[in-house]
Order: sequence, then C-alpha cells, then structure tokens
Amino acid sequence: MTLVFSGIQPTGNLHLGNYLGAIRQWVTLQQQYPCLFCVVDLHAITVPQDPAALRQHIYETAATYIACGINPEKSPIYAQSTVAGHAELAWILSCHAPLGWLNRMTQFKEKAGKDKEKAVLGLYSYPVLMAADILLFQATHIPVGEDQKQHLELARDIAGAFNRHYAQEFFTLPEPLILPQAARIMSLRDGTKKMSKSDPSDYSRITLTDDADTIRLKLRKAKTDPLPLPETVAELEERLEAKNLLTLYAAFKEVTLADAVTAQAGNTFAVFKDTLADVMIEHLAPISTEIKRLLGDVAFLDTVLQKGQQAASARAAGVLNGVKEIIGLPTL
Repeated sequence: MTLVFSGIQPTGNLHLGNYLGAIRQWVTLQQQYPCLFCVVDLHAITVPQDPAALRQHIYETAATYIACGINPEKSPIYAQSTVAGHAELAWILSCHAPLGWLNRMTQFKEKAGKDKEKAVLGLYSYPVLMAADILLFQATHIPVGEDQKQHLELARDIAGAFNRHYAQEFFTLPEPLILPQAARIMSLRDGTKKMSKSDPSDYSRITLTDDADTIRLKLRKAKTDPLPLPETVAELEERLEAKNLLTLYAAFKEVTLADAVTAQAGNTFAVFKDTLADVMIEHLAPISTEIKRLLGDVAFLDTVLQKGQQAASARAAGVLNGVKEIIGLPTL
C-alpha cells in the first residue's frame, strides 16, 4: 500500500522556503495518496533547545501544517517523540548501519564544522533516526529535496542490509517522490544562500506568521541592484537577488519564471517590490491569521496531536513487532 511520509523540525520561524518547498506540495499530495505528517521534535534536540520554546514550536509547527491546508482527519499529524517506535527502531537499525555509511553523510560535516569532537552523538547518528522514521511505517514514497536525497539513500541501504542479513524482504525500500520543481527560495539579504530559520538576520526571511506591514518592510529592505528588472531569464544568472524575488513572484502567481520576467520587465525594484508584497500578502494573510487562531486553541491542537499519535502508533506497532520477531527480541 502506498504511504507518503514527511515532516519538519519544530525550530520556529517556518518561512517561505518551508512553505513553497514542502508544505504547499504536501497539501496537493494528500489529495493523491495516504499521508502521514510528523513534527520531528527528536531531530530538533540534536542541537540545544530551550524547553519552553521547543514545546511552543511543536504547537506552532502543527498549527502551520493545518493552516496551510493539511487536513488532520485525512492525514494524521503527530509529534515524533510521542511514538516510542521511532527511537526504538532507530537503535535496532543503528546495529545494522556500518560506520562507513555514516561517515559519508555530508550534513554532519557541515553542521559540526571544525568542532567535530564537541558534536553530540545524536547529530552524527540522526540519519539512522531518519531511516527509522520512514521504515517504521513502511512508507513507500518520501518527498525529497536536493539536501535530503542522501538521507533517503541511507534509509534504502539500511533497509536492504536488514533484509539481506535476515534473508527476507521485510522492509519496503522507500522511493523518492519527485515533485514538480519547487521554487528554491534564497535569503532576502544574500542571493547565494538559502532562506534559513537559523540566519541571525530576521530580514533574511519572511515567516508564515509575519503580518502585512512586516512583509512589506522586509521586501523593501531586500537586497537588490540598481538596474531595472531584466527582460530575459538568462540575465538573471548574474543578478541573483533579482532572480530570487522574481522566483517568489512566479511561485505565488503560479506561473513560470519566464512569465514572471516578462510581466515585470523594465520595472524598478521599488515598483516590483510593492507588487510582490501585494501578491504575497493576499496569499499569506489567511494562513497567518489561521495559525494565530489555532495557537489560541491549544486544546484543539492537543486533540489533533493525540489522534495523530494514536494513528501513527497503531500503524507502527505491527512493523516494530515484526522487526523484533525477526531478530529474536520479545514482542508485545
């Protein structure tokens, strides 16, 4: 049976990159496939978190999923840490994952930087937890971006190694779900860097809870160049900040980048930024309003997360017991 699984870390400040690159596409996917959407809070604690802020961010992430159009009655939403099978299967799979495979994972090298000796074990081994997230439900299709392809390959490698070791095809090997090309959203302050929750400048990103005045201010302050907007897509390759703003315009208007360039060719950035703000606010204002409304109803969010946990736990139980039976551990 087809099952799509995905999730986002609850680290606050979900922004346009999260929305256009992931959540908006999940809304479409839930109309086509059974889906399960997780708030991956165990992944979040691979770096230090303030406990109160983490709890709030879990609610914010769940509220954002719903406000953007995920229907929790159709596609369960739950917090990863409330389904113990994630951590339990991660330990079992870590006993089938050679160190050499983990040593090749590039994200650890990037996040640990020069302080590898100070990095926590969880930061090094979290790709195994990602594999467990997927395999715990026998998920068949995983929406992936460029920066997640390596993790999905590791999940497939671990599943294959387990199957070969015990001479049976127990785990389904998950397939990447290649979606229509998602807009690659860059920082408003530097067109060479992806928009990021961790950027120290709040003006580098537009979050899904920003109000209309804040969106206009951030766009006015967005880095640009002194020239009018170009007439061809080819000219954008040397004008990265212009390309980023036109990419946002195209994404919200749901047109091609070429169409966006044609529509705005010759305009000044001042005029274009006002136009872009209008388009963005029209789309995001209902989402922002709904997020804030949902955050005022914590009892409802608790109910959503509890129902999601129950659905996820029921689906996971059979898989985890199957794994235990295969390797010789007691089952419940």
